[in-house]
Amino acid sequence: MILLRRLLGDVLRRQRQRQGRTLREVSSSARVSLGYLSEVERGQKEASSELLSAICDALDVRMSELMREVSDELSLAELAESAAASEPVSAPVRPMLNSVSVTSVAGVPTERVTIKAPAEAVDVVAA
Repeated sequence: MILLRRLLGDVLRRQRQRQGRTLREVSSSARVSLGYLSEVERGQKEASSELLSAICDALDVRMSELMREVSDELSLAELAESAAASEPVSAPVRPMLNSVSVTSVAGVPTERVTIKAPAEAVDVVAA
């Protein structure tokens, strides 16, 4: 089962780490406890929209960008889950992230992700 809170936490952690910031710095800036932010990043707590807004402000990231990245991750997880469900139990499909290239559509950055699984390749284009 795909947990949205886990995907959201993973994306928040990556955003923070891309900036080279610590949990302590972001929690202080967002005015949320360090422990709670840690639990959100690990997918153990559901973040309210108010909390997400404060974290996004602290990270200087638009919430729409954050949610777009979460949506892309969810799409990939659903594809992997449906591919695994369609295969016989004795030979599960294990999709692997093969490549990521950032492009732009109408001035809006998008990611083109290619998932390669045994005997097939699936292209996912997130707009």
